[in-house]
Amino acid sequence: MTDCRFCTQADKALRENATAMVLLSDPHKVPGHVLVMPKRHIEEPWDLSAEELQDIFDLIFYIEQRFLGKLGDGIDIRQSYWPFKQPDKIKANHVLFHVIPRSKDDYLFQVSEANKPDDLYADLDETEGDAVARLLR
Repeated sequence: MTDCRFCTQADKALRENATAMVLLSDPHKVPGHVLVMPKRHIEEPWDLSAEELQDIFDLIFYIEQRFLGKLGDGIDIRQSYWPFKQPDKIKANHVLFHVIPRSKDDYLFQVSEANKPDDLYADLDETEGDAVARLLR
């Protein structure tokens, strides 16, 4: 797919294996923020093959081991699926995983978690918990 900005950047891969690759995130949330994705154009996470999932997580685990203690003391791994949002500078229709080095002093911590961490979470009520549990059974 030539109009996918990630499918056209394979030559910029920092690391790759048989079915997945790592690119720098641009824009990024913190220094070291990278994207791990399948080489094949895939728009929905459940279309990843078992080999692609394995290769993606092999790269994620490699990155974690390389970054911890150097770019941060923790790591966030995030996969977003937002079919409701049109592609733009931030969002593309290509499955990817964000690997984001984290530390107590990083930008994300300073603007969200450091000031009012309780505002980011809601208490789980029994009705909601039951509804979600039913969906997963």
